Amino acid sequence: MIATQAEMVEARVPMAYRDQCAHLLIPLNKCRQAEFYLPWKCENERHSYEKCEYELVMERMLQMQKIREQEAKLKQPNKGGVAIGLIPKTANA
Repeated sequence: MIATQAEMVEARVPMAYRDQCAHLLIPLNKCRQAEFYLPWKCENERHSYEKCEYELVMERMLQMQKIREQEAKLKQPNKGGVAIGLIPKTANA
């Protein structure tokens, strides 16, 4: 469930907060205003919004990790070729 642009504009959601969790931020902000921003009020709404944001961050981290792993595979030299060692092998070793 994603909030539409019109809903976000009507709820005055700042541009920085218009992501996949905006549909949870709108009722949270309404609750905060109704309850005068008391920290022990609106706990369920805040928890669901923060959980959504956490899941988005974790998803982005996994995507970035996959990209880094792909880049590392591309940078590795082919293992089929003969690599030149830095330390020469002696006859007795």
